[in-house]
Amino acid sequence: MIEFKSNYKFKGFKPLKMQKFKILWADDEIDLLKPHIMFLEQKGYEITTVNSGLDAVEMVEETNFDVIFLDEMMPGMTGLETLQQVKILKPQTPVVMITKSEEEHIMDDAIGGKIADYLIKPINPNQILLSVKKILQNKQLISEKTNLSYQQDFSKISMAYNDAIDHQEWADIYKRLTYWELEIDKTENKSMQEVLDTQKTEANANFARFIKENYLDWLNDADSDKPILSHRVMKEKVFPHLQEGKKPLFFVVIDNLRLDQWEVIEPILSDYFNIKSEDTYYSILPTTTAYARNALFSGMMPMDMARFHPDLWENEDTDESKNNHEAEFLEVNLKKNRLPIKFSYNKILQANQGKNVLEQFPNMMNNDLNVLVYNFVDMMSHARTDMKMIRELAPDESAYRSITESWFLHSSLFELFKKVSDAGCEVIVTTDHGTKKVNRPYKIIGDRKVTTNLRYKQGRNLNFESGKVFEISKPEDAKLPRFNVSTSYVFAVEDYFFAYPNNYNYYVNYYKDTFQHGGVSLEEVIVPIMHLSPKQY
Repeated sequence: MIEFKSNYKFKGFKPLKMQKFKILWADDEIDLLKPHIMFLEQKGYEITTVNSGLDAVEMVEETNFDVIFLDEMMPGMTGLETLQQVKILKPQTPVVMITKSEEEHIMDDAIGGKIADYLIKPINPNQILLSVKKILQNKQLISEKTNLSYQQDFSKISMAYNDAIDHQEWADIYKRLTYWELEIDKTENKSMQEVLDTQKTEANANFARFIKENYLDWLNDADSDKPILSHRVMKEKVFPHLQEGKKPLFFVVIDNLRLDQWEVIEPILSDYFNIKSEDTYYSILPTTTAYARNALFSGMMPMDMARFHPDLWENEDTDESKNNHEAEFLEVNLKKNRLPIKFSYNKILQANQGKNVLEQFPNMMNNDLNVLVYNFVDMMSHARTDMKMIRELAPDESAYRSITESWFLHSSLFELFKKVSDAGCEVIVTTDHGTKKVNRPYKIIGDRKVTTNLRYKQGRNLNFESGKVFEISKPEDAKLPRFNVSTSYVFAVEDYFFAYPNNYNYYVNYYKDTFQHGGVSLEEVIVPIMHLSPKQY
């Protein structure tokens, strides 16, 4: 067992420091607000006061303020008129509107003018202080609270994954680590990022050990406690919902989508859908499109696909695409489960294909099931490896998520979700596997027919140093095809990637810090599956 350093010293964490903020307060009765002003000054804020909107505009022209308070009912230039002039001069300066009026149209006009807050008189000093802190110190306060909360959860997480835990507990740990990764990413200086990275590395080391000890039992022992694996997803998570109503069910597979990437997409969809269920499943090995996604649609493990449907299965040694027959495999799965339904299948690789799907949407409403595969995230991970520009745009995990979010906001997939919601249909969203940022090379030797994937190797005469790999010498134990007598599979674990001794340094420099899949890691194996129901307005 890997021992975790529970006495880890949290370096780089700095307590919140008070900054001298400058506030402009415009009110024609400013003298009556002296107690409020003195209260803020005692808290360390520098207050400048004026009696009219015109004076406020002149002050904004001359001086930079961190926040501006505007009384709405000032004679002459009203607060709303002042707001308009202030936003022209200093559009980024936050403005708080203060008024005696509770009329809705004034609130609407103020909010439309992009105010930061809206307060109704009579106000008390603590209301003002809360508004100021929310506007000016929000990020600092959130950073401090996030860092302290993660420190408190740090030991609980480390103790959890050092215990003998099951597949569901591992999924829960991965969700917690993902949660903290996203929360720390929102903080200003990300001072806890290094600590989190260390904890994720150690969690992945223990997870790899867990997979080595349990994966083959899941496939061969009917009584073992096992997670839902790729080939069981449609039967257990999709087919049961086909009978719930007359409207079609949409099943969307976003290739190569990790849990953290889903978490940045989910808030965008919250205006259109409620989450009926939020879960994960385990991708089969290898965690690649050819194996995991074919298993997802066929309801079979790769060995059975190759044995019973040789006309649909493409071996590693062929030049054909390994996913040309997903629709046929889906049809096989439906027949096996005695579901004589009407379905459609669409794979979206290019923008024009996404537009065609949107145009076909009225026809989809005549189906029982509509399956759509979107390949953008997978293409992005490969492009990041091959293209210097994409590497510059996505140098780390945070930027990788950001590109995913930007793509989704401007994608045909988002437009499809809107249409599905308007039509009152439910959606199940998932992926076939995740991806892992690799950093450490692992030497391996094989013949010319060995697979080129960096996270797993399949072939004959594989030579490598045992240890940081998951070796399967009998493919049938893992329900994988055997292509010849001496076929074996080797999977990279944690953040390792396979590299050949020939031209080793070039190979390592080219692939280090790239996103790969096919191996064993929390990010590749544990993937999200969500059931969404439309919001009705």
